[in-house]
Amino acid sequence: MPAPVDLTFLGGLGEIGRNCAALEAQGRIVMLDCGQLFPDDLPGVDAVLPDFTWLRERADRIDGCVITHAHEDHIGGLPYLLREMSFPIYGSPFTLGMVRAKLKGARVPVPELVELHDHDRRRIGPFDCEFLPVTHSTPSGLMTLFGTPQGLILHSSDFKLDPTPVDGRVTDLPRLRELAAGDGIRLLLADSTNAGTAGATGSESEIGPVLRQVFEDNVGRRIIVGAFSSHVHRIQQIADAAAGSGRRLVVLGPSMVRNVTLARDLGLLRIPERMLATEDELADLGPGRVCVVCTGSQGEPRAALALMAQGRHRCVTICDSDTVVFSSHPIPGNESGIGRLHNALARRGAQLVHSRQIGVHTSGHGSADELLALHDAADPALFIPVHGEYSHLVAHHELALGRGMRADRVLRCTDGDRVRLDDDGLRHLGRVSDRYVMVDEAGRPVSDDLVEERRGLSGEGFVVVRVVVDGRKGRLAEPPFVETRGWVDPSERDEWCTAVSEVVAKALSSAVADGERDTKELGRLARRATGRLVSKRTGRRPALVPVVEVR
Repeated sequence: MPAPVDLTFLGGLGEIGRNCAALEAQGRIVMLDCGQLFPDDLPGVDAVLPDFTWLRERADRIDGCVITHAHEDHIGGLPYLLREMSFPIYGSPFTLGMVRAKLKGARVPVPELVELHDHDRRRIGPFDCEFLPVTHSTPSGLMTLFGTPQGLILHSSDFKLDPTPVDGRVTDLPRLRELAAGDGIRLLLADSTNAGTAGATGSESEIGPVLRQVFEDNVGRRIIVGAFSSHVHRIQQIADAAAGSGRRLVVLGPSMVRNVTLARDLGLLRIPERMLATEDELADLGPGRVCVVCTGSQGEPRAALALMAQGRHRCVTICDSDTVVFSSHPIPGNESGIGRLHNALARRGAQLVHSRQIGVHTSGHGSADELLALHDAADPALFIPVHGEYSHLVAHHELALGRGMRADRVLRCTDGDRVRLDDDGLRHLGRVSDRYVMVDEAGRPVSDDLVEERRGLSGEGFVVVRVVVDGRKGRLAEPPFVETRGWVDPSERDEWCTAVSEVVAKALSSAVADGERDTKELGRLARRATGRLVSKRTGRRPALVPVVEVR
């Protein structure tokens, strides 16, 4: 009887981000992606990771990690995991270039990097793997076929069926049909992001004419385009539009500069050297002779567009002769930040162009018709929808059933699920942790309690009360010192500090006179007295921080 294959989903099934899974057979493990989730309303949190505990406990059994493409939700967790262990990483040259730069930037040792090319075959641990091209919004994405004791497992990666991609590299459905007609594909794991969107996603090549029209409509004005730094095909079309209107291209933002350089070195971007201008040359170029391409289209606070909107960018000052193009859709959760960025740029006089007005962006994920085409080509015996928010997984599940798959052949999973594939089919094997692991910029863990405390401080402010007790004389050595921020208007602060000092002094004086010297108990009394006063007069609940010293 063939050995079973176990799949462990550590992230990416229930949210857009933290994509990370593991395939296990014959006691060996191959990882599939290792991503992060960008924090939403998590103060002081730089990244949200999968809980790597399950992997840590099996570090000596990991034979490698296949990285499907170079987006942060698929590579962003690597610097954190590779601080603790090492394993070979497999990916396309562009993907590995992004990974190498990311690890070096984080000062993490770079493990063995194994380049993959379209249609390559590799033995990784117990799996015979074949890698097929897929079209996505970053170059050189790879679909992976895992040859296992239980038959072929196909992971689609993030994909779309673009008939006219900018680089001519299409998703290889013919190979899937060939395999389906042979021994067949046992299990399909497929991208669910746009499962609830009818029809097909627009081709990336449709964006070029729209961008050219934007340039034609803004003759004599400086054009600034915000885009994803990994979207090389979009950057190519921006560069082509700039060249067609006689403009030079200025690339701003560390990640944009790094990725453009990498893509040009690999021949993925065709931008002649003479067309590129440096930041220092901007001042000498008239508005109608320049196009700036930069980071920050998602409202990232430290990105180039945000600095421009704040008037803090060292070489670009926004004015009424600027047109700012947002060549991306808002990622869910980023809408409010992008709205603030739009307003800030508009206040400085910029004209804005974005995807709600004209088609300056298209998704890199296939919609319902494309997902059905993938299912038809692969004709899998079994199916697990992956990559997406829970509603996306549900929509993809329903698509499969509507195509005719039996309900017992489709298994819906979420983060933390373990699944066994054996001769009898698919079944849940149990669960591992699906906990969100939050880290700060230095990679240090951030607890749920700390995040809640930060939210409270940002929303309700704080009151600090410092009390010094003269233990020998049984009295307060001095009136309590009170400081507060973010709770009352600054003009009323002194009045409130005096009131708090008086109620705390009254509450603690009698306790100290009766012999109480325990700093925790005195702190509790100070907190209760302050809380009663604040709640009674204002109904507010600022963070209360008593500091008691007994001398």
